Amino acid sequence: MPAPQVDIFIPCFVDQLYPNTALNMVKVLEAVGCQVHYNPAQTCCGQPAYNAGYVAQSRDVATKFLRDFAGDASRYVVSPSASCVGMVRNSYSSLFADTPQAGACRGVQARTYELTEFLVQVLGITDIPGASLTGKYTYHDSCSGLRECKIREEPRQLLDGVTGLERLEMAETTTCCGFGGTFAVKFEAISVAMAQQKVEHALDTGADYIVSTDVSCLMHLEAYIKKEKLPLRCLHVADVLASGW
Repeated sequence: MPAPQVDIFIPCFVDQLYPNTALNMVKVLEAVGCQVHYNPAQTCCGQPAYNAGYVAQSRDVATKFLRDFAGDASRYVVSPSASCVGMVRNSYSSLFADTPQAGACRGVQARTYELTEFLVQVLGITDIPGASLTGKYTYHDSCSGLRECKIREEPRQLLDGVTGLERLEMAETTTCCGFGGTFAVKFEAISVAMAQQKVEHALDTGADYIVSTDVSCLMHLEAYIKKEKLPLRCLHVADVLASGW
């Protein structure tokens, strides 16, 4: 059986702030038999501009995204960010409605996946051989992952297959962490209060780790955790699946 061909999309903030998460995603994809391709010309999906109301500018960036990933229609596009995947899968439909790029948009949308849904739904993999991490984790359902991409069980299935790791569900796991991009800047007090609530729920479980599909959420929660010097670590799901081997 030929190896699945995967084009990886590495979001701006992963590239700049969490490059090891991107490398760990590649490690996991290659371990399950994928042939991974990286287009160094890739930039942003356009989500920051779109969420800030700059629709025309966002469309310009999104048009480049379509060009960057429109090459081989047999390849999957996989990203370690549910929020970016949600942008492509949902917001692009309105951005490119009734435009010459509409057909290309639908083609890219149909083969774009978040990492855990790709592993579980496309490849049928629910555990990564050799993955191990000692401790207890609680899972944060990001707004984009849960509501835009409909991802809930996939990351849990994969994480539950990690040797030495125990899941402890926190209260209100589906509640927003408070990041929301520019929301965290424009409404700082509300944003911090939401992070505090999320972290307190995680601490109540006795978990060692908060794990999620979105480093944007984890970045926000980690800032609060470090400021308060709390005994919690934030890990992206790719970092966990790449542990121990």
